[in-house]
Amino acid sequence: MTENKYLFTSESVSEGHPDKVCDRISDMVVDTYLSKDPYARVACETLTTTNKVVLAGETRGPKLNSEDLIEKVKSCIKDIGYDQKGFSWKTANIESFLHEQSSDIAMGVDSKDNKDEGAGDQGIMFGYACKETPELMPAPIHFSHNILRLMATDRKKGLLKGIEPDSKSQVSMLYENNQPTKVTSVVISTQHSKELNQKQVKDLIVPYINKSIPEKFIKELDEKEIYINPTGQFIIGGPDGDAGLTGRKIIVDTYGGAAPHGGGAFSGKDPTKVDRSAAYVARYLAKNIVAAGVSEKCLIQLAYAIGVSKPLSIFIKLSEKDENKNVEIKRLIEKNFDLSPRGIRELLSLNKPIYEATSAYGHFGREPLKNGSFSWEKTDKVDIFKL
Repeated sequence: MTENKYLFTSESVSEGHPDKVCDRISDMVVDTYLSKDPYARVACETLTTTNKVVLAGETRGPKLNSEDLIEKVKSCIKDIGYDQKGFSWKTANIESFLHEQSSDIAMGVDSKDNKDEGAGDQGIMFGYACKETPELMPAPIHFSHNILRLMATDRKKGLLKGIEPDSKSQVSMLYENNQPTKVTSVVISTQHSKELNQKQVKDLIVPYINKSIPEKFIKELDEKEIYINPTGQFIIGGPDGDAGLTGRKIIVDTYGGAAPHGGGAFSGKDPTKVDRSAAYVARYLAKNIVAAGVSEKCLIQLAYAIGVSKPLSIFIKLSEKDENKNVEIKRLIEKNFDLSPRGIRELLSLNKPIYEATSAYGHFGREPLKNGSFSWEKTDKVDIFKL
């Protein structure tokens, strides 16, 4: 294929994937602390395996009853849908090893006058937006999320019987002149009950492709390029089939590989950790820039040092034909936005228990919720960027 004609693929995983079970539990812990104290500090990692859940990490703030926290873990597992022999909300052994945050980290982040708070860690964070979908997201990852989200919704309503929580999707698209023109293949692997054969699984799942992807992209999709459970049966799944860890699906969480990733996971971290909050504000800025019509796509990189409040660098990359606007866009960002950790949290109202909803189906391309979740998806700053 020529440079102007290529295939690009992204994958998603469901809330029942072992790693996503961990992300859900870790974000529940963050929300639990923030609901008691908006300024609590949390860095929670979760491990799952056969009928076992382990919490570890550092916290600072309210003293929580460990039994109450364990009950909340059970509620997460129940809501996801696990009541299987190898992993059940009723019988899983749950242990918590959360402890006080390191005083060395706290010293770098805290401020004496409460105004010059430093970043919770060093690192680089990226934000991205493009005009491939109405949500200003890359099409392959957005459609991959859509498939699994609709499957989960119907499974929980009892409309998709015999399908279990653990599943993956993958969408490949043909791009021509840097625009997605059609889907060339779809892969869906889903856990199912032993009562279903593979033809029955395929008959149940294929309709979700049609529901999740606009018809213009799939009207030429060859049935032979739809792969449902291509390795055969998928009965043993979830943490019983594979151990899970928080933060192992960072590309699924962001842009499906269509944009760079700084390397830091989001789930389990309170918003003083710029791995999370700076990635959110970078998406917020990029989305507003694209929504303002400045460019068809925008990539932003922010860099921070632990204990330092201001970003060390701001990098802007627009579409090639709009590169002459890069300097002006950077100037507008520096003039109008406080990108210190405190400034980001105040801008996006991040000191709220809003993170459990982000733990599956992507942190970006979502509808802002009334409780404040996905505030970084608003396009309320477009007037700043209209050149």
